[in-house]
Amino acid sequence: MVPEIQDPEQPRLPAVSEGEVAPAVKARKLTLIPLIFLIYFEVAGGPYGEEPAVQAAGPLLALIGFLVFPFIWSIPEALMTAELSTAFPGDGGFVLWAEQAFGPFFGSLMGTWKLLSGIINIAAFPVLCIDYMEKLFTVFSSGLPRQLGILVFTLLLSFLNYLGLTIVGYFAVALGIVSLMPFILMSAIAVPKVHPRRWLSLGDKDVKKDWNLYFNTLFWNLNFWDNVSTLAGEVDRPQKTFPTALFFAIIFTCVAYIIPLFAVTGAVDVPQSLWETGFHADAAEIIAGKWLKVWIEVGAVLSAIGLFEAQLSSSSYQLLGMADLGMIPAFFSNRSWRFNTPWVGIVFSTAVCIGVSYMDFEDIVASANLLYSLGMLLEFASFLWLRRKLPQLERPFRVPLGLRWLAVMCVVPSSFLVVIIVLAKKIVYLVTGLMTVGGIGFYFLMKFCRDRKVFRFSNGGEDDHNGDSDTDKCREVTPGKKQTDSISLNE
Repeated sequence: MVPEIQDPEQPRLPAVSEGEVAPAVKARKLTLIPLIFLIYFEVAGGPYGEEPAVQAAGPLLALIGFLVFPFIWSIPEALMTAELSTAFPGDGGFVLWAEQAFGPFFGSLMGTWKLLSGIINIAAFPVLCIDYMEKLFTVFSSGLPRQLGILVFTLLLSFLNYLGLTIVGYFAVALGIVSLMPFILMSAIAVPKVHPRRWLSLGDKDVKKDWNLYFNTLFWNLNFWDNVSTLAGEVDRPQKTFPTALFFAIIFTCVAYIIPLFAVTGAVDVPQSLWETGFHADAAEIIAGKWLKVWIEVGAVLSAIGLFEAQLSSSSYQLLGMADLGMIPAFFSNRSWRFNTPWVGIVFSTAVCIGVSYMDFEDIVASANLLYSLGMLLEFASFLWLRRKLPQLERPFRVPLGLRWLAVMCVVPSSFLVVIIVLAKKIVYLVTGLMTVGGIGFYFLMKFCRDRKVFRFSNGGEDDHNGDSDTDKCREVTPGKKQTDSISLNE
């Protein structure tokens, strides 16, 4: 059996064993506006990092890419996230979906792929903060001061996450407004200087198109819409709030990318080779002066902080959801009695993040991206499989397409994922393969620990299948009821 899908109006209680009294849990308070900004920081955090698309293929193709790519990638991923998050409004998100669709093994493998890729991405943000601070304080350029700076940044930002999703959500709202303000000013000041003919440029004639850089830039700037699904159990009225938040977050994010890109490509005429990450700050100095450049650089630090907070929240609640499902020991579901946050997941994610942040991890990051691609293929498969096998499952938000058209919707982004996998380097295949084998080994290790009672596990996992993994069941949710008839995945 799998955990009962609770009434959306009732708070989700952490898993407890028989005879144990569940602690009082505060009501979920993550509301619409903070959720929109958390999604925004899960995905983007601002126009920082879009510049290499121009360097790779020129202004015209960069503009076309950021106009078209949301329709072939972001919207399908967001629609899938909205439907499954409202159908299964619990912590864990995509782990829960894969577990419901294909059983605990694939749920655990999904958890491994997404957790590794997420934590490695998180580790980059304190490093980015120090890289920007280094421009003002050269003492952070190398050695012990740099290492201590990364450590202090990571610990401070993790402590903020410990204070609760409500605080993190409103903090994300403030960071989003402050970090976007310089781009709004730059775009407004640039209007009189714009020459539309520059938008039609395919780049310098002597520069060869770098398609790998081009597609990777689009992909990683418009990805990770599903990460927020791990917070579904903490959202106020998720069946209504999630679809609305995703809708506005997509519009907000795409506009935040497109307007500065149109402004800068139209107002600034520089060699294509200068369009590397961080060029927006240089463009701001050309358009308005040094003061705006500094503001954008400060905004980059604030954006990195927002990205860290959003993605650490996603990872820690993913661990909590996996503990509720019985995939990992139950102590990962422990919450702070004061702030109701999954403190064990935060500590674990932070510790791994600190370890990774001191490594030269270019290939590891590429491997994490490949792991994420594998996870997304499993997500799309879970989405289609659940539609086919659980047609009667209550879906408060339902993508208004039949199964065949849903398959078509998923084919384009899945094809793109396959291209990314095929183009990966051999070392990336090696590292990814080792991580995947480790994830498979981890599943059987947890099974061994459960069977031998090495740790206490929630009863939401494989141990309650009574050895019959072919009869996984999902409880259908009906408004006003906590459970109805069980539906077999193998009917």
